[in-house]
Formats: sequence, structure tokens, C-alpha cells
Amino acid sequence: MRVLIVEDELYLAEAIRDGLRLEAIAADIAGDGDTALESLAVNEYDAVILDRDIPGTHGDDVARWIIAAGLPCRILMLTAADLLDEKVRGFEIGADDYVTKPFELRELVVRLRALGRRPAEGAPPVLEHAGLRLDPFRREVYREGRYVALTRKQFAVLEVLLTARGGVVSAETLLERAWDENADPFTNAVRITISSLRKRLGDPWVIHTVAGVGYRLDVAADAAASRA
Repeated sequence: MRVLIVEDELYLAEAIRDGLRLEAIAADIAGDGDTALESLAVNEYDAVILDRDIPGTHGDDVARWIIAAGLPCRILMLTAADLLDEKVRGFEIGADDYVTKPFELRELVVRLRALGRRPAEGAPPVLEHAGLRLDPFRREVYREGRYVALTRKQFAVLEVLLTARGGVVSAETLLERAWDENADPFTNAVRITISSLRKRLGDPWVIHTVAGVGYRLDVAADAAASRA
């Protein structure tokens, strides 16, 4: 997953970001509504953790913009308000979920994962393809029933590939979905991570290179081509 944290309390935003990274969730931070709109206009996010009471464009208006623009990202509102009327208003605006401060990071992660497994096309809670099984909640990966230990970045990349259900995913998309906005677009991090992920998953390789296009998961692809 890739998440945008819209929160003006920097220490809290950074704590959330660091906690999400430990769960293999890439996260960017926007400290005000205007910056949030700029990030949403140029990046693709699976979810937005949105504090309603932020400087600049109000959080409610950010949510309205997301809905009006037809963005597929889910909205998880974050606020100190614990009044029922405030929560109802948030849902009426278009929020998908609501968390009241103070909160436990573990709960936030679970709620994000629950939102992430219900995109417009209806991805299942557990991702399975090409003999692989990935559980985003437990952060577990199995190949043909064999547990595979992955690093956080390997897990994030594999999750993106599995979500594509056999479709080709470009290196640019992987960089955008599994890394944050600070990632160097000219880096070879994607290729290095794919290489190490292939080794972790073992033979025969299931991550195949589509020359000039990207990567895909398939047990039947040409072995020579896959090792490009």
C-alpha cells in the first residue's frame, strides 16, 4: 500500500509514517490541505489518513475534492472530535472510516488494511496467484504452502505484483506504489529488490521480466526471458 498522511502535528505524522513503514506500507506526509491536494494530484494513493482540522484547505474540502475527482483512494478521517454528529458529518462527506485521537497504531494499521482490501475492483483479503499466497494483515507469504520470509520492501513489491493478478506492472508503478515520494526516479532499487525477491521465493522463478515494459507473476512464462 501507499498512503498519504495529512496531519499538521509533525511529530504525530512522522510517528504514523514510521509505524506504517514497519508494516511495509509506504507513506508520504502533507502538513496542510494545500500540500495534500498537490500530492494527490501527482501521486496515486491507496488511502489517505486525513485530519479534518488542518491549515490551508480544510480537511473536509480535501475529502470533497478526492470524491469529486473520482480518485480510487480510501479516506480514513483522523480527528480529536469524538462527537457522533462530527463522525456522521465525516461519513456524509465521503469518509470510508473514522479514527478518533488518541488511537493505537495497531488499530490504524488494521483499519488501513481493511480499506485497502476493498478497492473498486474488489481485491480479496488474501492475495493468491501463481502458487503464492500473501496475507497483508499477518504480513505472511507462502509459496506452495512453504513460508517465505521477506523484508518489508520485498513484501510491498510482491503485494503490488499480486494485486495486478498476472498483469504487467512497470518499474515506475512499483517505485510509485512501494516507495514514498522521496524515492529517486532514476534509482535501480526496483531491479535490485526484484532480484532479491526472486531469490527469496526460489526456483522456478515466478517473477518474470517483460522486456521494455515491466514485471509480471506467472508460473508458465519463458524461463530464459524471466531472468533478464
